[in-house]
Amino acid sequence: MRDVHADVVVIGSGAGGGTVAERLAPLARAGKRVLVLEQGPRLDDHEFTGNEIDMGPALFEDAGGFLTAEGTMTLAIGRAYGGSTVVYTGVSLVAPERVIQGWQVPALTYTDVQQRALRYARDNNVHLLPDDAINENNRLFVEGCTAAGYACHQFPVNVAGCLGSGLCNLGCPNGAKQGTNRVQLPHAEAAGVEVVTRATARRIEERAVVLDVSPKEAHMKGRPSEWEPGTYRVHAATIVVAGGAVGSSALLLRSGFGAQLPRLGRDFTCHPAFILVGEHDRPITNDVGHPKSFYLDRAETDGYVLETCMYFPFTTAKNLTSFGPPHSALMHAFPRLQMILVLACDKRVPENRITIDRAGKPVVHYRFTDAVVERLVAATRTAAEIFFAAGALRVHAPPANPPLLERDEAQHIASRIRAEHFLPGSVAVAAAHMMGGCAMGHDATDSVTDAWGRVHGVPWLRVADASLFPDSVEINPYLTIMALADRVAEGILEDRDRI
Repeated sequence: MRDVHADVVVIGSGAGGGTVAERLAPLARAGKRVLVLEQGPRLDDHEFTGNEIDMGPALFEDAGGFLTAEGTMTLAIGRAYGGSTVVYTGVSLVAPERVIQGWQVPALTYTDVQQRALRYARDNNVHLLPDDAINENNRLFVEGCTAAGYACHQFPVNVAGCLGSGLCNLGCPNGAKQGTNRVQLPHAEAAGVEVVTRATARRIEERAVVLDVSPKEAHMKGRPSEWEPGTYRVHAATIVVAGGAVGSSALLLRSGFGAQLPRLGRDFTCHPAFILVGEHDRPITNDVGHPKSFYLDRAETDGYVLETCMYFPFTTAKNLTSFGPPHSALMHAFPRLQMILVLACDKRVPENRITIDRAGKPVVHYRFTDAVVERLVAATRTAAEIFFAAGALRVHAPPANPPLLERDEAQHIASRIRAEHFLPGSVAVAAAHMMGGCAMGHDATDSVTDAWGRVHGVPWLRVADASLFPDSVEINPYLTIMALADRVAEGILEDRDRI
């Protein structure tokens, strides 16, 4: 084992870790050694091919197929230089005031979170796309919402020079999406911050991180690690854990902090979601242009959000619940499919948590509560209304039996789409917004950290990612993570004399 010394170690390079790295640039310029450890690879631009077969293993944990312990939901966990900011669509919303206030975290105010989030929105070129960049899939959603009596809104996105490839979830092949791989990390590295890729943190010891650096195999995408393969112990005055809700919770559990932090791994939420498709009588542009431009926000009143989306043939195929000829017929209709993502705003419950197995690997336990099922069903009904109002001939709705609704059944949506037809394991549910596990709060009896990400009782250890959320944020968490990570970094800078 090789010993390395640093002043600050940041574990993770996504929205949390990348933000902390950039904010700590003054330390690097002052001669302090700031290291960022990223489990995934650093890819060159030409390696973003948009091919789902080879991009999945390169960018996601378990190639995008990480399963909950119950086997009823997949979790999309990004693993690359830039973390999950590489593989999401660029949606950039500020958390609702009611959510931040509802968390009731001492010393955390909505105004503070909002101001920090808006600053990163400016830094990352967040804006509304012009009308000529909106594809037909999104236009049909707007038309359907209007005809059905719903008011939808346009998503602000963090892109610059978007060419409309529609491949956001596989890493933008044009370098347009302004994730931490494009903005925060390059700025940090220019100031002297070191990023080590293919570096997996195994455990945290007293002011030290033990990690393995993996070699690049011949078949793998990305560059070799900046360090020689092997095991290292990195000693540091300050350690920041930013490996995402699942990764950070598992790392702290592996490191033995569970005994002093009874809430570690708890309060897990994830916005369970699935894809709905509506078949039209003509081809529509659902596979070019930005895939996610509009949404219908029913989070506060009904506990769900509908979002426009475009998913690739493989992802679409696994979301369709039918088999044989019906499934084949829908896939052959792919060029004519309008798509909507149904997303439930789940709430923390005791059963839903993150643990580790005997090997120290993360295990996510998730039970679909009755409330979540009802929200998914209500969202599916609304989406079906929108599809038919937009002119769809038929709608594929997983919480229906049979799942295909013809246009002449549009008046019977409520009776056809019912909670009793939602059977966990038979409906392909996925989640990309993992939250909780290291929640902020008052003290170790109700949380893992304080409002500045400091782990209770461990002054040299901080957390800076979505695991800090005490409950669901009800929207895409990107800007909220950055705002909280900014607070964490500010606290470190205030303590710079002790680093």
